[in-house]
Amino acid sequence: MSFTPFALEEWQSRYEHSVAYNLADSGCHPVALGELLGDDPEAVRRLLAIDLHYPPVGGTDRLRALIAEWHGADPANVLVTVGAAEANAITVSSLVSPGDHVVVMEPGYRQVRGLALNAGAEVDAFPLDPDNGWRPDLAALESVVRPDTKLIAITNPNNPVGTILTPSELAAVVAVAERVGAWVLADEVYRGTERLTDEITPSLWGGYDKLVCVGSLSKAFGLPGLRLGWLVAPPAMVEATWRRHEYATIATSMLSMHLAEVALRSRDRLLTRNRALIRDGYDRLSKWVADSNGLLSVVAPQSTALAFVRYDLPMTSAEVADALRTEGSVLVGAGEHFGIESHLRITHGLEPGYLDAALSSITKVLRTYQA
Repeated sequence: MSFTPFALEEWQSRYEHSVAYNLADSGCHPVALGELLGDDPEAVRRLLAIDLHYPPVGGTDRLRALIAEWHGADPANVLVTVGAAEANAITVSSLVSPGDHVVVMEPGYRQVRGLALNAGAEVDAFPLDPDNGWRPDLAALESVVRPDTKLIAITNPNNPVGTILTPSELAAVVAVAERVGAWVLADEVYRGTERLTDEITPSLWGGYDKLVCVGSLSKAFGLPGLRLGWLVAPPAMVEATWRRHEYATIATSMLSMHLAEVALRSRDRLLTRNRALIRDGYDRLSKWVADSNGLLSVVAPQSTALAFVRYDLPMTSAEVADALRTEGSVLVGAGEHFGIESHLRITHGLEPGYLDAALSSITKVLRTYQA
């Protein structure tokens, strides 16, 4: 069988621990354990008293209730997974068979695309238009969806460009899916990372009966090391994915579930903390772009800790990313990893000194090639 590697994750796993500056990760500077627990001796006592036994396979009742509240769902609609990565994987495994047709949003995080290809499906993309502020090309979506389309996958807010789909855009996606009977997979891991407002992006949950919403603690909550995600779906789909969950991982850890409960109960504090990093980081990055004298440009993202920066050099994005790694000790995401060239995905929700030093290193390398 042919196999499509996950190019972005391969790039990161090979090099993210061998550079001075990692701007390839897709979240904020992570929350420390002490910061999560706060100044609460009782919280520490409860953590230390946990028996390190197998947890409930689908998630604790309390955790599923908290996740359900986050999406406006019922706990019966929730399955806790090992990160959003597992949630996406077991959803595709449940829905997609050889010969099926799948449509994905691009530029985008290409996990679902690769999973579908590896399942033997045919995959087409509909674009976000850079000349229209990275808004979705809904006419292109209409044209690419077929009567046999099984799944339409979107990311809202989007990775890597930070677009938040409007209610009318989401309604258009659902209408196209409903017309052909396709499922919609809505990756919502960036809800809560809004840069221009404190209003949380609404979940699509409840907007369609053939819908799976995916979330995690890695992005808006700043807790990627917990490796805890989830999916929200109709009960029959929860059952189907749960059976695959038992094969893939059985469960995430008892410690991760406990700390996830703490995080979701403290979500306002964590979202405020990470939005501050995102807003300050983008201010720094946008000034850096403005000071590049035309070498760089960016469409301001509405959300996420990411910027999809365009560069003006006669080089592929893989060549530029490799030069930054080898000559500047900075890791970024190459545009080709997201389906579009002449761009770099740069994480900016980081500590100011670290971010400024990394951007300075990027400038030095790019100037040598511009010269």
